[in-house]
Amino acid sequence: MRILLVGSGGVGDAFARIAARRDFFDLLVVSDYDLARAERTVAAVRERHPGEQRLVAARVDASSAQSVAALAREHGVTHVMNAVDPRFVMPVFEGAFAAGADYLDMAMSLSHPHADQPHAQTGVKLGDEQFDAAAQWDGAGRLALVGIGVEPGLSDVFARYASDHLFSRIDELGTRDGSNLTVEGYDFAPSFSIWTTIEECLNPPVVWEKGRGWYTTAPFSEPEVFDFPEGIGPVECVNVEHEEVLLMPRWLEAQRVTFKYGLGDEFIEVLKTLHKLGLDSTDPVRVGGVEVSPRDVVAACLPDPAQLGDRMRGKTCAGLWVTGTGTDGAPREVYLYHVVDNEWSMREYGAQCVVWQTAVNPVVALELLASGAWSGAGVLGPEAFDAVPFLDLLRDGYGSPWGLREQTPA
Repeated sequence: MRILLVGSGGVGDAFARIAARRDFFDLLVVSDYDLARAERTVAAVRERHPGEQRLVAARVDASSAQSVAALAREHGVTHVMNAVDPRFVMPVFEGAFAAGADYLDMAMSLSHPHADQPHAQTGVKLGDEQFDAAAQWDGAGRLALVGIGVEPGLSDVFARYASDHLFSRIDELGTRDGSNLTVEGYDFAPSFSIWTTIEECLNPPVVWEKGRGWYTTAPFSEPEVFDFPEGIGPVECVNVEHEEVLLMPRWLEAQRVTFKYGLGDEFIEVLKTLHKLGLDSTDPVRVGGVEVSPRDVVAACLPDPAQLGDRMRGKTCAGLWVTGTGTDGAPREVYLYHVVDNEWSMREYGAQCVVWQTAVNPVVALELLASGAWSGAGVLGPEAFDAVPFLDLLRDGYGSPWGLREQTPA
């Protein structure tokens, strides 16, 4: 397997650090628009793994399918791993296809709200552009594995596991994420890309219900307090637009699918203020003769999440709350989850916990594809694959256990 990693920001850097410990690939081309950043990732990996020669650095323009395809062809790449902001999904996706490579990403093509009823009806949904190309990928016998980060990604694997092994009927598949992370020295410092966070949190959230299909609500709607495991505790979670809701119903039977994230009051107020001021916009504005996107300015003014690991304390939890009827015919409620402690991820990999937790899942998926444990063609989500090999490899091969908490049905 020869991999082209597009993007060596926080998640891309963590991807390279994790992959370097495994032997399933022959080449990893670490690429970025900023060549120096890609070179720093390669150097950091070699510092931890002296003699590692499978990684090389390269420059790529993720906004250009031609640039991605040319770099993939130059290195005889078999798989393109997309680790850039979702605004670049389509050129990387199309560049991989043009180069004859398979493709993976951790976020899907962008949505566009309904023109007249954005908080009731869907417009262009997350991933629609990619699924429109499914027949093309399938006809070519090629795989585009979409949404294989942690969220989306691991929760989707959990959903397939719950459907196959834990439930005879599922009432709700509810992704619930939260943390108790703090960042020393900063009043406001997101632990993930602020560009992506703004996109997710200020777009109308999507919910899926059987018989109704996909529909939208207002941002930050339906707040609930969810008790997260391993000492994190109760966190208020709200509806957020996310790919799981667009993926799970395509392969799994459920009555309802939701995604809620524990943002916290302060984070929500900051996002609302950015929206009121128009600072969430991606449309360029002219300032002193220069055109600049307000959202890019916000991102530039905040600290790089990849550089916050030494200041972060606490744990992050990604998981799936499932309700319904168990295989024994009795009501059942479980929470399948994965917790990463920042102290552990920094000590073991030199990567903060949020980006590490996101990056480990595509590495696991690529190893399963390399071994033949997973295979397929077309545009597929994680739900399309057997969950057991993934969960076993994550726990036993990567030393990152997942948990299952039984809960009392409401």
